[in-house]
Amino acid sequence: MTSATATVTHTAALARLGHALSDPTRSNILLALRDGRAHPSDLADALGVSRQVMSNQLACLRGCGLVESTPDGRRTWYRLADPHLATALDDLLRLVLVVDPDCCDGAGCTC
Repeated sequence: MTSATATVTHTAALARLGHALSDPTRSNILLALRDGRAHPSDLADALGVSRQVMSNQLACLRGCGLVESTPDGRRTWYRLADPHLATALDDLLRLVLVVDPDCCDGAGCTC
């Protein structure tokens, strides 16, 4: 693998993660799945969103390659596609809180 290929691959992976994290619902789904797999209806209830919103957001996260689904009878389990993602999310949370916990107010960056 050449360094140019690695750069393109890494850039694409970071862009997918950034897209996923740019939406609060998708971020909350990823954070919820750090502890293990879950059913969409349980995630929807826990995050206070409709099942349709949950379905759309999980489809987006699947498309980004960040979650995967496993059918189980009439229900489906979702989990993080790579266990390293849970650690990476924990590291990002620590980094953001160390840098400046009051930097962004949720409506836009105040930095």
